[in-house]
Amino acid sequence: METSVNNKNNNLSLMKVIFLVFIPTTVLTVSYIILGYVYQGIPSILLFFLLVMLILLPIELAIILRASKKEFGNYSLKSAFVNHEKLSWKKIFGYAVLLFTFAGIMSGTIAIFENWLTAPISSKLSEIMPEYFDWNNIEYLRQYPKDILILTCIVFGIFNVLIGPIVEELYFRGYLTSKLSRFEKYSPVIITILFSLYHLWLPLQNIFRIFGFLPAAYAAWKEKNIYISIVFHCLCNLISTVVFFVSVFMY
Repeated sequence: METSVNNKNNNLSLMKVIFLVFIPTTVLTVSYIILGYVYQGIPSILLFFLLVMLILLPIELAIILRASKKEFGNYSLKSAFVNHEKLSWKKIFGYAVLLFTFAGIMSGTIAIFENWLTAPISSKLSEIMPEYFDWNNIEYLRQYPKDILILTCIVFGIFNVLIGPIVEELYFRGYLTSKLSRFEKYSPVIITILFSLYHLWLPLQNIFRIFGFLPAAYAAWKEKNIYISIVFHCLCNLISTVVFFVSVFMY
């Protein structure tokens, strides 16, 4: 899919972009916390991704579709591919693997530093929030029946590795970045910061997310090819998903 136009006339105000970033994720996070307090019959991570499927992703896709209808006359994903240009899949995967390697280095350096820096806050939050909401509490998770755990892993894998990253990249690195094209090379920086802060359900990993995702956002913007950031995002989430699977089923 290619859509190459001068999009500066279709820019949105920074406040409008911030609104489009935080309204969907706020609705998701508030719903997740309220329902998690009311009903704990399924693992919190399963509840979360079911809400992602029902709330977050439909809202983001609806915004893209509505924008495409307004700008191009039909409901499509065209507004997420403004100024998109072809790039060989060899180069796309080459970029993605290189960027993924860099993110791995950040995971072993910046992420560790950030965990140390936010440890006091994390400790306070763990005292306030029920252990139900702690995705790292594998022992608590294993209290659920095996069929529920298998369902959790399936849903987590599908939405964390494929559907979630694809929709988020279309929304952030595609649609929203194009709406800030007047900022030129700074638009990927702005969107990456907003993308990191948008993870309200994981509020203590912003430094790592910004450093880890910014090179991919910039590469996608520079090469005018969103598939770079999509493949990169999927690779990053694949690793965390595999680690989760192994942790759950290694008794």
